[in-house]
Amino acid sequence: MSWTIDSHHTQIQFTARHMMISKVRGQFEKFSGTVNLDEENPAETSVDIQIETASVNTREPRRDDHLRSADFFNAEAYPTMTFKSKQVKVLDDMHADLVGDLTIKGVTHEVKMEVEFVGKAKNPFGKFAYGFTGVTRINRKDWGLTWNVALETGGWLVSDEIEISIEIELVKEPEPELAGHAA
Repeated sequence: MSWTIDSHHTQIQFTARHMMISKVRGQFEKFSGTVNLDEENPAETSVDIQIETASVNTREPRRDDHLRSADFFNAEAYPTMTFKSKQVKVLDDMHADLVGDLTIKGVTHEVKMEVEFVGKAKNPFGKFAYGFTGVTRINRKDWGLTWNVALETGGWLVSDEIEISIEIELVKEPEPELAGHAA
């Protein structure tokens, strides 16, 4: 069953260490995708997400411009990054590992996201919705995101490890009506 990502109730965020002493958080404002959620057999679920790299937002315009540049996402040449699932490993009724290919700047690597099922509800518009959270950590250098500056006091301006977290709400697509079916 195809479910749509409700972009008004979904966040795709990332966290990096700044100067090795604090965390900088950002998010992507524009993304789309579908989830073929198999409610009876969650291991058969598939996920396909596209994220617009130019939509990065860290609440600091100069940093956002730098992230869009060739030093990082090169948003002009690579306007989207993608995640396509390959496997769902169900751990229990509330947890699973979602394994898939993350592509950034044309480079693809497999990642594992730890996913938690938050719940299912009927929204005020009569549609069913599911909620999930997911977290993974990547080394940004694996995707060619290598820009950095050495600090006088030791360490680096930007950490290599990046945490990616997703709060996602899915809304069920309406069932297609069968027109002209034989009686």
